[in-house]
Amino acid sequence: MTLRLGDTAPDFQAESTIGPIRFHEWAGDSWTVLFSHPRDFTPVCTTELGYMAGLQEEFAKRNCKIIGLSVDPVDNHGRWAADIEETQGHRVNYPMIGDPELKVAKAWGMLPADLDGRAPPSGSPGYFMQMDDDAWGYSPDRLQLQRRPNREGPGSSTAGIRRDANRRER
Repeated sequence: MTLRLGDTAPDFQAESTIGPIRFHEWAGDSWTVLFSHPRDFTPVCTTELGYMAGLQEEFAKRNCKIIGLSVDPVDNHGRWAADIEETQGHRVNYPMIGDPELKVAKAWGMLPADLDGRAPPSGSPGYFMQMDDDAWGYSPDRLQLQRRPNREGPGSSTAGIRRDANRRER
């Protein structure tokens, strides 16, 4: 499935750090930023989640919710959130989704729908973050995807994960 601007944002049910969620219900009438990361505890992802945690109040003022996605299971996220707070100085108060079966990543077109299996064990070679200059947002009034160009340069927003046997995030 390919997602395009104006498409209805895929709904999903998933386990998160705040318990089970249904995306459309959780988003309600708010704008939503969904961003994905390939692994818990990776340096770039830790920095980005901490930065977003620091901005969460500003997003809330604008009726915008933040939600993160990782292929690691939810039970890893608690330790990661503590690490983020310690190293980045901001507590993560937004939900983080565990997607070890890659269902959300596939539904949102971050990974090919026909990709077999689950996420490889943490630390496995072959997964790295594919960055681009855009972030996906969810518009509550139209239930559509909105794409906002990133004005801060490459690598500042996350688009998905890609399987590549020759690279790994360090």
